Amino acid sequence: MSKIKIYTTPICPFCVRAKALLKKKGASFDEVDVFMDADARQEMEDKAHGARSVPQIFIGEKHVGGCDELYALESKGQLDPLLKPG
Repeated sequence: MSKIKIYTTPICPFCVRAKALLKKKGASFDEVDVFMDADARQEMEDKAHGARSVPQIFIGEKHVGGCDELYALESKGQLDPLLKPG
């Protein structure tokens, strides 16, 4: 599987939904909690071209976006190919 990084906070229902979908797909991911970590939040914003909302999801080098974008990829049948190693 491709390497997945997801920036989250513990109080975010969209983060929970995104992680649930990834787990359902059998995908392992590195989770970065940006709730009280200014450096991690800045890293997320820099990598996500200024996006401040969570989750921000990266599959390999591709910035997927947030929860809605992840589910949109799934509904179009485009998530599984992204999860496979390239």
